[in-house]
Amino acid sequence: MRVSVVIPAFNEEKLLPLTLAAVARASVAFAARGWAHEVVVCDNNSTDRTAEVARAAGATVVFEPVNQIGRARDAGARVATGDWFIFVDADSLPSAELFADIADHIASGRCLGGGSTVQLEPGTPFFARFFCGCWNLVSRVARWAAGSCVWVEASAFRAAGGFGTEFYAGEEVFLSRRLHRIARERRLRFRVLAAHPLATSSRKLKLYTFTESVRFFGRMFLSAGRAAKDPQACHLWYDGRR
Repeated sequence: MRVSVVIPAFNEEKLLPLTLAAVARASVAFAARGWAHEVVVCDNNSTDRTAEVARAAGATVVFEPVNQIGRARDAGARVATGDWFIFVDADSLPSAELFADIADHIASGRCLGGGSTVQLEPGTPFFARFFCGCWNLVSRVARWAAGSCVWVEASAFRAAGGFGTEFYAGEEVFLSRRLHRIARERRLRFRVLAAHPLATSSRKLKLYTFTESVRFFGRMFLSAGRAAKDPQACHLWYDGRR
């Protein structure tokens, strides 16, 4: 068994070292099973030292010139050699317990893939933690994986067409829906794990005002997701603020 951890990264030289170190520690869960693993970082047209930082940590680096997180994840997956992919964002810190939980579900032979609930870093304001809790509830009920942690069997990911290029935000929800159909066809499960939430950064709360955040999510809600196809509407992901 071989697992590929794929990390999309746009101007992430500040937080990427912490993520890569966390992935290295968490990957002992695979070594304990005798599984091989690799780390693939997609440099998504960065203008900082993202690629250099990734190579220094021993990761395979691939370049994607178009700033779009779905493209970046797919570019990483194209060079990944694992039987299973785990997509982790460059500002997230997976634990050994989370990777062990994923490995248990892979080894069970009953799952095609899934996601994980998320937990914002300490000191995050209450309102943000409240909305994160709401997302976790929706994620578990609807079985929608958060983009910060998607684990999936490689052939199923390819059969689903990857994340694709249609959306600039929320692409993981549409991928989850496609994977649900494949899971039903194969009589397998798609699970969102909750025992060991993925620790992730709340930096956007520091970089953007409350009004900017409300305007963004309001636009997504009122447009029924159509705004997710507009890169200008998704500036919170692509304007380069770090």
